[in-house]
Amino acid sequence: MNIRHHLNDDLLLDYAAGRLSEGWSLAVACHLAMCPQCREQLALAEATAGVMLEELAPVEGPDDSWEQLKARLVTAPQDNATPIRRPSSATLPEPLRGYLGGDLDTIKWRNLGNAKQVLIKTGDPTTQARLLCIAAGKPVPEHSHGGRELTVVLKGSFHDEVDRFGPGDIEDADGSLTHQPVADEHEDCICLAITDAPLKFSSRLVRLVQPILGI
Repeated sequence: MNIRHHLNDDLLLDYAAGRLSEGWSLAVACHLAMCPQCREQLALAEATAGVMLEELAPVEGPDDSWEQLKARLVTAPQDNATPIRRPSSATLPEPLRGYLGGDLDTIKWRNLGNAKQVLIKTGDPTTQARLLCIAAGKPVPEHSHGGRELTVVLKGSFHDEVDRFGPGDIEDADGSLTHQPVADEHEDCICLAITDAPLKFSSRLVRLVQPILGI
């Protein structure tokens, strides 16, 4: 897998520090599952943070902190969920399969013309997560962004005004970019897209049906 588009340093550091919301964290985690180079960078960031923590002066906690911890352990709910088994031919990385309840063969797509999507439920009210499948050789409508959009390619590839993005690549877009992603001709492009604001479509017709389509 030849990954050319990686996480920027700010995203990686915020992920390592636990400062990202759930939606952004999902995109970062999926890229990390496919990118050995960024996993190495994450390990370095976590090691650096560990050294910094060791240099901090200890802070006294409440006198009954140990008793509080034991009480929380006793009353913590048990996770009885059945673990999702990874199929030998799985296309989607974890943790995405956990959100969807399986791999591509379990997905019920909603058609959007040249593309289809499934909305992904998270506990994060600040972002929208969706899995997209763009038909081979077809474009999605030209658009810019009302906020930030992280797109992780999981299968296939697409190209736009920036570059070509293949499996494992991540595109980080904002309001400064207007583009029209086009799936490469050899296969459908499946990608995870996270946004924190509605897209801004150039087409008036698409804007009219945008609330119905949920994009």
